Amino acid sequence: MTRNRFWRLFRVFVGLVLCGSFLAGCGWRDPNVRKQRYYNRAMNYFAQKKYREAEIELQNAIKIDPNFTAAHYQLAQCYMKEEIWTGVFAELNRVVTLSPKDWEAQLELGNMLLAAHQFSLAADRAKLILLAQPQNVDAHTLLAKALASKGDAQGASAEMQKVMALAPNLPSTYLSLAAVQLQAKQTAAAEESYKKAISLDPASAAPVVALGKFYALELRFPDAEQQFQRAIALDPADLSTRRALADVDLADGKEGAAVDELKQAKSAFPDNPAAGRMLGDFYLQTGQVDQAYAEFLSLYHAYPKDPAVLTDYIQTLIGTKRLDEAKELNDEVLKENPKSTPALLAESQIWLQQGRTNDAIPVLESAVGAEPDNAFAQYLLGLADAQTGHLHEASIELQQAVKLQPHLIPAQKALARLALELNDLDLAKTSADALIAALPASPDGYYFRAVTEAREGNFALAEADLKKSMQLAPQDPLAFTRLGDVKVAQKQYHDAETLYNQALALNPAYVEAMNGILMVYAREKKPGKDAIVRIQEQIARSPNTPAYFEMLGQAFASDGDFENAQSALEKAAAIDGKKVDALLMLANLQASKGSLAQALTTAQRAVQQSPQDMRTYAVLAEIEKKSGNWQQAENTYQKALQINPQFGMGASNLAMLLLDHGGNVDTALSLAQTARQLLPDSPRTADSLAWAYVAKGGYSNWSEAVRLLAPAASQSQNDPHLLYHLGVAYERMKMPTPAAEQFRQVLKVDPDFEKRDEIQKYLASAK
Repeated sequence: MTRNRFWRLFRVFVGLVLCGSFLAGCGWRDPNVRKQRYYNRAMNYFAQKKYREAEIELQNAIKIDPNFTAAHYQLAQCYMKEEIWTGVFAELNRVVTLSPKDWEAQLELGNMLLAAHQFSLAADRAKLILLAQPQNVDAHTLLAKALASKGDAQGASAEMQKVMALAPNLPSTYLSLAAVQLQAKQTAAAEESYKKAISLDPASAAPVVALGKFYALELRFPDAEQQFQRAIALDPADLSTRRALADVDLADGKEGAAVDELKQAKSAFPDNPAAGRMLGDFYLQTGQVDQAYAEFLSLYHAYPKDPAVLTDYIQTLIGTKRLDEAKELNDEVLKENPKSTPALLAESQIWLQQGRTNDAIPVLESAVGAEPDNAFAQYLLGLADAQTGHLHEASIELQQAVKLQPHLIPAQKALARLALELNDLDLAKTSADALIAALPASPDGYYFRAVTEAREGNFALAEADLKKSMQLAPQDPLAFTRLGDVKVAQKQYHDAETLYNQALALNPAYVEAMNGILMVYAREKKPGKDAIVRIQEQIARSPNTPAYFEMLGQAFASDGDFENAQSALEKAAAIDGKKVDALLMLANLQASKGSLAQALTTAQRAVQQSPQDMRTYAVLAEIEKKSGNWQQAENTYQKALQINPQFGMGASNLAMLLLDHGGNVDTALSLAQTARQLLPDSPRTADSLAWAYVAKGGYSNWSEAVRLLAPAASQSQNDPHLLYHLGVAYERMKMPTPAAEQFRQVLKVDPDFEKRDEIQKYLASAK
């Protein structure tokens, strides 16, 4: 070969190589090629059950093409496997927005709406599918379940008949039929439907698990255990079935067996951190915080870079009150990623536990604004709202949280408690039913439903649910105490006292049960000394319970024995100096005895112990005022309002101080208006605002004062200051008859009222 020919061939070869490289590079720069490669890798990871890795690849694909429908749908499937329900909901919504005729995604979204108790929306979604696909079995099934959940048994039955005609031999048909039958309380028929589904597909674990869950709901624990063990044999890799078996063992009083089952799961899957997380979660659920901490610490050391493990470990540190450790680790996460939502939420949780609610709220509001579908953020914001007294706002946030993620159990529990506090019985019952559906082997749902039923006067239903709660948690004194409350409501005092004593036998330090016994004593009008003796008996059984010494102090004070009352309250404060209730009671007792210097010292100690508790500032300020130092009282209220601007009673009391001691009237009026907005139903805020209007002067202001004070006076007939202020308002309006009527009532309530001479002079001139 000649030299020239060699170089010509070499140049051709190099050219081909370079061209190939260029073409390959062009292919990789093609966004469609790149997104497809990410998607293909994600599908491989998904097939290997590596869902976190699949999510990363899919998110990369979506960054290239935000409208990549297949990637959004597959990302929803990943989130579903990991039970990240907010993610599932968001991604499916994106899919149906991009592709409204993706009936599979529409169906999955409909089932999520059903799980979120949005029954009408779920039914609408099913009807939409059926318009295009009248023979769609799954859509008919969804519609049947939605109608059954709405109480339309006839409509649900009609839809299930269509399902039976379209798919008479599918196991899913009978599983759906069973769900509808359960909704209609047809438990025997539902059991037969579950068994029929198993017979049609004996090799599948899903219908066996469904039957096991049915038995658990019916409290047939041995039957449930048998089915779950059978399902595990059919599908050993399904961790959720193993957890369900552990829950049944726990409900059946076999906690050791439950722990053993979860330990076996962890051993069977040593490379899957989810198995260890399941064991740690169980320890937390059962109150074994040290074991939970050890488990999650071990997982963290084994998988320090796993985001789920890291998040769970930080959450465990927070849950076990290791706030300094949690903050240190969480700060490292925020240093690497200041916008990490899990880390920001963890920071907010730490602040909430530290009483720094006002610091937590802006972060949570920002998180909810950035991720409105984040159920956990909505839940934490609801807790923060509740802590600041914004109960209705808290209710809205918590309802949104459980809509987004129906199985977010802490949110369901918080919502049930808040609904009861707001006396929203429909909401409380809905939350209780959701808890029962999610955790049929847990006593909590039955307990909340029983409280709702008792308030509605359905005592038989309440008793049945409380007995079921007792059966599920025989060592928990709560249900015994609440059943005692039911007996009190029925005036069955002997039975109530027996139940309270049973609760105290289970837990001698269970304060609510002791309160129940004292309530029975009060209803039966037993002598105060009987209460003192009974409290002392309980103190002998539980000598380190500060609340019992608080009760004893109150009982002695009511009996006129102030020396022993003070001794008991001092003992309560000595046992737990961080618990300010005893200190506040002691300060008030000392003040009532005229020991103002002692009272001031005690109240100052309470403020130091709990600087975020607004009650401490209120007690200190009132004692300062009683001591004649109204300027210091003013400073105390101002400091409290700097810490918590939502402290309505503090704003009201500060307004009164300014008005009574020559302060700026406009400032007082502004404070009183704020207080009234925060506490619109309080007679005291009506009083402070009305008194500010009186000080402001002018007929319209005096008239507004009367409008505020007249209904408040009917609520507070024994408040001489409020009655006096109403009398002054009438007097300024030149209405002597109602003014005199109010002034007479003042002297009737308090013959030594501080303005007595002024009132008597007015009454004498009015004759």
